[in-house]
Amino acid sequence: MKILVTGATGKLGTKIVETLLKSVPADQLAVSVRNPEKAEGFRARGVEVRQGDFDHPETLDTALTGIDRLLIISADGDNETRIRQHTNAVAAAERAGVKFIAYTSLVNAKESKMFLSPPHKATEEAILRTGIPYSFLRNNWYLENEISSIQGVLAGAPWVTSAGSGKVGWALQQEYAEAAAAVLAGDGHENTVYELSGKLMTQEQFASALGEVLGKDIPVQQVDDEAYADIMKGAGVPDFLVPFLIGIQQGIREGGLEVESNDFEKLLGRPATPVREALTQIVRGMPSSK
Repeated sequence: MKILVTGATGKLGTKIVETLLKSVPADQLAVSVRNPEKAEGFRARGVEVRQGDFDHPETLDTALTGIDRLLIISADGDNETRIRQHTNAVAAAERAGVKFIAYTSLVNAKESKMFLSPPHKATEEAILRTGIPYSFLRNNWYLENEISSIQGVLAGAPWVTSAGSGKVGWALQQEYAEAAAAVLAGDGHENTVYELSGKLMTQEQFASALGEVLGKDIPVQQVDDEAYADIMKGAGVPDFLVPFLIGIQQGIREGGLEVESNDFEKLLGRPATPVREALTQIVRGMPSSK
């Protein structure tokens, strides 16, 4: 059996391959990356490194040859780019005769109205059309996404949000990685959908947990989207990123990430790490906390 992970030099991809190496012999693992030199560390440990670029389907045909189980990690970029790239990857998997496709999707992808959802919905549909057995790993929100806001709080800023009372299922990226590895290396995951979410929390509950970890009261500043945009620009966020951040706040406010699930428990044998404990890990790992 040969397992291949795309995008394996990214933050999530690296964690997934590292987790797989704990239970799968290195010679059964392959990675597909745009820049093979970035994957030298994996090659040195016996993982096969293949060159594959979602924008060049002919490279994917070579990269996916002889692969039994594939994980497509969703790419970065605007929605149109991601749909094109993911569709290329799915088509290449079908041509290569891959027997199982796992995909890192977004929570509630099929029904979601979040601006991030179209590429995930389109990719899931493309995979379904192939008839290849699949598993959709619908990830909620990485706790690591909040690091810049946590750094702001450490510097004395309030917790600023326009997400209202919307709830988020934050979890550590490592746990999403372990869930993906469990699906790739395990049995019985054909034609499954996993909604991977930590315990749902509001922004106030999150800020309270963070305050406990940091030993300080963190005021929460609920603002409208326009004020949020101004505050982000004032904090030095590049202009092109601001609409993206506004879209996330809006999606959370409208319940886009409010999906309750115990699927982490199904895949990891335990619930996601409680947020306070997970935040302690994040804060310890931040340069400014040392």
